Amino acid sequence: MRDFSKDHRWLSINTATVRQQHGQEWPLLQILDACARQGIRAVSPWRDQVAAAGLQATSRALRSHGLELSGYCRGGMFTSDDARDGNLRALDEACELGAPCLVLVVGGLPGALNGQALHKDIAGARRQVQDGIAQLLEQARERRMPLALEPLHPMYAADRACINTLEQALDVCDALDPGRSGALGVAVDVYHLWWDPKLQAQIERAGRERLLAFHVCDWLAPTRDLLLDRGMMGDGVIDIPRIRGWVEAQGYAGYSEVEIFSAANWWQRGGDEVLKTCIERHRSAV
Repeated sequence: MRDFSKDHRWLSINTATVRQQHGQEWPLLQILDACARQGIRAVSPWRDQVAAAGLQATSRALRSHGLELSGYCRGGMFTSDDARDGNLRALDEACELGAPCLVLVVGGLPGALNGQALHKDIAGARRQVQDGIAQLLEQARERRMPLALEPLHPMYAADRACINTLEQALDVCDALDPGRSGALGVAVDVYHLWWDPKLQAQIERAGRERLLAFHVCDWLAPTRDLLLDRGMMGDGVIDIPRIRGWVEAQGYAGYSEVEIFSAANWWQRGGDEVLKTCIERHRSAV
């Protein structure tokens, strides 16, 4: 297992972590400037932030700072009406930015994210998701852009993702990419998966070929908001080093990507303070 205590070479910042400072939107290009100042070598930007900054301007800024990507957030939402066109655009954006993978949050019951589910057939939603991934995979192969399925905690099964365990995500990978070509894998986010008694076994099942991204934050107890109250590493109940050890035992040697949604805490602070704290906790708690 790699020693993170002496530097932050393998820290990446998901730009949602510093989406706001002091409660106000922090523009993406300023976030990239700040990451470069702090010696952070990688980021994972969100599509809406890239759209606001401009795709070409973002690409130029990444190259100018020498920043790598640990992923691109996000594609998916396969049960929505505009999934196909949106995902093709996401693929092209990921290619332009030089992302190692496009992260997929797959979607839940049709209409549920907007407050009115069109049906209650979650098995049918899962079939629709798998069909959508199969279609997108053809386009992703042409672009040589790997797809990383991110299973979300079961609390999001209705509206955001009906794939909720690493086992379910790997079942889809095995069905659509049985040869383990590297075109389809998973993003392991400790916030969503820490509770799963099968997690270690499923990480071993994934192996190096399927492990495309590793996301870290912490689960606070109590949690005040199931979407927007993620904790800084070390402030909650997740044994992050243990899970990282399982992932690295399979040969994963990429970035640990900090992804924190925190409306009442970290988004109310200055962005540089948050980045410095991420660096400190990457060394001590990841």
